[in-house]
Amino acid sequence: MSQWTSSVGAQKLAHLLGSQHERDGQGVVTLIGGRRAPAYRSLADGIRLLVLEGRVPVAARLPAERELAAALSVSRTTVAAAYEALRGEGFLESRRGAGSWTSVPAGNPLPTRGLDPLPPEAAGSVIDLGCAALPAPEPWLTRAFQGALEELPPYAHTHGDYPAGLPALRQAIADRYTARGIPTMPEQIMVTTGAMGAVAAICRLMAGRGERVAVESPSYANVLQLMREAGARLVPVAMADGLAGWDLPAWRQVLRDAAPRMAYVIADFHNPTGALAPDEQRRELVEAARAAGTVLIADETMSDLALEPDLELPRPVCAFDPAGSAVITVGSASKSFWAGLRIGWVRAAPDVIRSLVAARAYADLGTPVLEQLAVAWLLNTDGWDAAVAIRRATTRENRDSVVAALGRHLPDWEFTVPRGGLTLWVRTGGLSGSRIAEAGERLGVRVPSGPRFGIDGAFEGFVRVPFTVTGAVAEEAASRLAEAARLVASGATAAVEAPRTYVA
Repeated sequence: MSQWTSSVGAQKLAHLLGSQHERDGQGVVTLIGGRRAPAYRSLADGIRLLVLEGRVPVAARLPAERELAAALSVSRTTVAAAYEALRGEGFLESRRGAGSWTSVPAGNPLPTRGLDPLPPEAAGSVIDLGCAALPAPEPWLTRAFQGALEELPPYAHTHGDYPAGLPALRQAIADRYTARGIPTMPEQIMVTTGAMGAVAAICRLMAGRGERVAVESPSYANVLQLMREAGARLVPVAMADGLAGWDLPAWRQVLRDAAPRMAYVIADFHNPTGALAPDEQRRELVEAARAAGTVLIADETMSDLALEPDLELPRPVCAFDPAGSAVITVGSASKSFWAGLRIGWVRAAPDVIRSLVAARAYADLGTPVLEQLAVAWLLNTDGWDAAVAIRRATTRENRDSVVAALGRHLPDWEFTVPRGGLTLWVRTGGLSGSRIAEAGERLGVRVPSGPRFGIDGAFEGFVRVPFTVTGAVAEEAASRLAEAARLVASGATAAVEAPRTYVA
């Protein structure tokens, strides 16, 4: 990392460090676990932990030594020694005139590659918690394709290429936004091959190589990797504590200081944390992005997955920019319905849609017609709402089962139970999430480590657990994760037995 892309102020850093440390009156910091260390060493450890947890982003400029010393009420010598220790360990880089910014040690593997779904034949021995995806909600998948086949003959007599999407599906998606209180025309919709296809198209149009893109930290691993490979320069913005949504002061600072061309956010049941951004945060972020000239990409692929019956959902992010000039919305059928139905869409201003469609010819010529007809059938009947109701009930049962199993087998792991979505963001009791994932793989449970969802190695102390299993399988998964954690804690990860067969 050649230079900083964001910054953290002295008071903010002092506040974050204060959540880790207690200070006595003798220049020595006592860690909460009881271990005493020289003040500079404890300060260095605290900053390193904040970077590994993602609470301070990688490539964030740290305050000057004098400023941090004043905020912490310690000597400048203590801060200088802490910074020097961090530089020696690879967690800080400095350049004369540019200051010091956070990093991760050179040579560390960056866990950015996603977990490929397991083949079905491996399901009897390996519990796959790598993908947040559920089986199709029958009978609605079968009915949707039966309805699509009935509508197919007229389209079979055409060329079959619809770069903007089938008119019937564009209208159905537009009507759904209108019913949610955001008047939308079909000209504001482009159908894509999944949400990833939508994000890729937007990146090609708006975020060229070297452009800065602000992203939540943590964020959806596959989108982070897509943007990296597109050459974007990612600027992480830490989420608020717990499930409180966005840290608006941090967002305003990044939008002002880094001036990103684009920002990508998940307001509805954020992946991986499950946070739900409230109305006022949405309004304020849209206003801040508009003022900064930043295009805000709102991913609402999880928006249908509220798991509490009495939960009142905030308005969509695009409700605060109904014309679609500052907010581009991405949606998909994959989480609400089924991941095998690769239909996504973009909602934006008509001129943006025209530009996306024009550029699409160089990537793909359109989305499969039969799948589009199936989604149109679902949206134009009661099929979509009925299928979503099934998906919510299944996910709620899975969530409660996973949470209970983790509580029994791993009581020292910490998490906040989300009110919707498909994922649980879990702090692993001070152990390495990467090592737990490695040991778990050999024990027959696949789980993605926290650094997959951060920038350059952040969130080492986390794993993401999806709500894809229940009952005895959830119990077995938690048991295997507990065994993996025990092995990591003891340093005995090499002695791992072969995975056991289980009955789903």
